[in-house]
Amino acid sequence: MEFEITTLSSKGQIVIPVNLRKDMKEGEKLLIIRNKDHIILKKADKFDEQLKEDLEFAKRTEETYKRIESGEGINMEFDDFIEEIKKW
Repeated sequence: MEFEITTLSSKGQIVIPVNLRKDMKEGEKLLIIRNKDHIILKKADKFDEQLKEDLEFAKRTEETYKRIESGEGINMEFDDFIEEIKKW
Protein backbone atom coordinates (compact mmCIF):
# COMPACT_ATOMS: atom_id res chain seq x y z
CA MET A 1 0.00 0.00 0.00
CA GLU A 2 1.24 3.47 -0.87
CA PHE A 3 0.09 6.74 0.62
CA GLU A 4 0.87 10.44 0.44
CA ILE A 5 -0.55 13.62 1.97
CA THR A 6 -2.02 16.28 -0.30
CA THR A 7 -3.90 19.56 0.22
CA LEU A 8 -7.37 20.68 -0.82
CA SER A 9 -7.28 23.98 -2.74
CA SER A 10 -9.73 26.85 -2.27
CA LYS A 11 -11.46 25.60 -5.45
CA GLY A 12 -11.93 22.11 -4.00
CA GLN A 13 -9.15 20.60 -6.10
CA ILE A 14 -6.57 18.09 -4.95
CA VAL A 15 -3.34 16.95 -6.57
CA ILE A 16 -2.69 13.22 -6.76
CA PRO A 17 1.04 12.88 -6.02
CA VAL A 18 3.12 11.74 -8.98
CA ASN A 19 4.15 8.40 -7.46
CA LEU A 20 0.45 7.49 -6.96
CA ARG A 21 -0.58 8.32 -10.53
CA LYS A 22 2.07 6.35 -12.41
CA ASP A 23 -0.45 4.49 -14.56
CA MET A 24 -2.93 7.37 -14.98
CA LYS A 25 -3.36 9.71 -17.94
CA GLU A 26 -4.51 13.33 -18.17
CA GLY A 27 -8.27 13.51 -18.64
CA GLU A 28 -8.90 10.11 -17.08
CA LYS A 29 -12.21 9.95 -15.22
CA LEU A 30 -12.29 9.01 -11.54
CA LEU A 31 -15.13 7.86 -9.34
CA ILE A 32 -15.23 9.39 -5.85
CA ILE A 33 -17.16 7.79 -3.00
CA ARG A 34 -17.45 9.57 0.34
CA ASN A 35 -18.63 8.16 3.65
CA LYS A 36 -18.06 10.64 6.48
CA ASP A 37 -14.27 10.64 7.01
CA HIS A 38 -13.52 8.13 4.23
CA ILE A 39 -12.99 9.03 0.59
CA ILE A 40 -12.46 6.31 -2.01
CA LEU A 41 -11.01 7.25 -5.37
CA LYS A 42 -11.22 4.70 -8.19
CA LYS A 43 -10.62 4.81 -11.94
CA ALA A 44 -13.99 5.10 -13.68
CA ASP A 45 -12.82 2.96 -16.61
CA LYS A 46 -12.68 0.07 -14.18
CA PHE A 47 -16.47 0.31 -13.79
CA ASP A 48 -17.01 -3.41 -13.73
CA GLU A 49 -18.60 -6.01 -11.49
CA GLN A 50 -15.98 -5.41 -8.79
CA LEU A 51 -16.88 -1.71 -8.65
CA LYS A 52 -20.56 -2.55 -8.37
CA GLU A 53 -19.66 -4.82 -5.46
CA ASP A 54 -17.56 -2.03 -3.90
CA LEU A 55 -20.48 0.40 -4.16
CA GLU A 56 -22.88 -2.11 -2.64
CA PHE A 57 -20.40 -2.76 0.19
CA ALA A 58 -20.07 1.00 0.82
CA LYS A 59 -23.86 1.38 0.89
CA ARG A 60 -24.30 -1.53 3.30
CA THR A 61 -21.48 -0.27 5.51
CA GLU A 62 -23.08 3.17 5.75
CA GLU A 63 -26.46 1.64 6.60
CA THR A 64 -24.84 -0.51 9.28
CA TYR A 65 -23.04 2.47 10.85
CA LYS A 66 -26.36 4.33 11.00
CA ARG A 67 -28.03 1.38 12.75
CA ILE A 68 -25.16 1.06 15.24
CA GLU A 69 -25.20 4.80 15.96
CA SER A 70 -28.95 4.64 16.63
CA GLY A 71 -28.39 1.87 19.19
CA GLU A 72 -29.54 -1.08 17.09
CA GLY A 73 -26.20 -2.90 17.36
CA ILE A 74 -25.78 -6.04 19.44
CA ASN A 75 -22.87 -7.36 21.47
CA MET A 76 -21.75 -10.96 21.18
CA GLU A 77 -18.79 -13.07 22.12
CA PHE A 78 -16.07 -13.51 19.49
CA ASP A 79 -16.69 -17.23 18.98
CA ASP A 80 -20.44 -16.65 18.62
CA PHE A 81 -19.71 -13.90 16.09
CA ILE A 82 -17.51 -16.24 14.00
CA GLU A 83 -20.21 -18.91 14.05
CA GLU A 84 -22.78 -16.35 12.93
CA ILE A 85 -20.56 -15.22 10.04
CA LYS A 86 -20.08 -18.82 8.89
CA LYS A 87 -23.86 -18.98 8.35
CA TRP A 88 -23.65 -16.15 5.77
